[in-house]
Amino acid sequence: MKVNKEWEIPKYELTEFKPKTHKYCVCIPVINEGEKIQKELKKISQFEDIIDILILDGGSTDGSLDHEFLISKGVRAILIKKDIGKLSAQLRMGFAYALSQGYEGIITVDGNNKDSVESIPLFIKQLEIGMDFIQGSRYVPGGKEVNTPLSRKLAIKLIHAPYLSIISGFKYTDTTNGFRAHSKKLLLDTRLKPFRSIFSTYELLAYISVKAPRLGFNVVEIPVSREYPKGKIPTKISPLRGNVLLLKILLGLMYGKYNPRSE
Repeated sequence: MKVNKEWEIPKYELTEFKPKTHKYCVCIPVINEGEKIQKELKKISQFEDIIDILILDGGSTDGSLDHEFLISKGVRAILIKKDIGKLSAQLRMGFAYALSQGYEGIITVDGNNKDSVESIPLFIKQLEIGMDFIQGSRYVPGGKEVNTPLSRKLAIKLIHAPYLSIISGFKYTDTTNGFRAHSKKLLLDTRLKPFRSIFSTYELLAYISVKAPRLGFNVVEIPVSREYPKGKIPTKISPLRGNVLLLKILLGLMYGKYNPRSE
């Protein structure tokens, strides 16, 4: 399909290593994750016979995404963002490219090697049976968390998940988890309109979590694992700044800040 001219998509540089092979793809947003993304790709490469692998690079400068390495791990393409914005901007460019390539469903997983990428077949199974939004959770039966920082765990369990559950009408347990999947039908629905520049940092994750059940799409949580390294947690955003941003996004959702103008 052709990209909708009304979609607001960041400028990016595309390098394709091989043609589309499968009906589903996994999009991995990343920036300067060094050995972590390389270790993750080594694990994900075992699934290249059932899913296409796309890298959504925010502008890495650490040499971790060397093309020869990516090719050796079965990566189909890398998109390098050449525009403003952070995670949500990376996802917008990835979703738009994937849809233009004809993928029926898109899995996303962070590129920091914290997630159980071995769970990818479980997401594919849910897409195959008609689910539209599949949220990975370490807090449902079968899920697992390792070394989750207490402040993050409390924020998820006491603020983020309960709040999004109330305003979405679906009982979530792990709403900040980026390991999830989306159907083509969901992302193309004109009532959702995810391709807008208002989604720049982390807004798109929460927005889709709220809108998918409210619009009547099939939503489910499935068990995954997420493991943080021992000791001090490396992060690209300070706890204070992160919590302030989180609250701003939650308030924006409450007041309909991210809804399409027609609503």
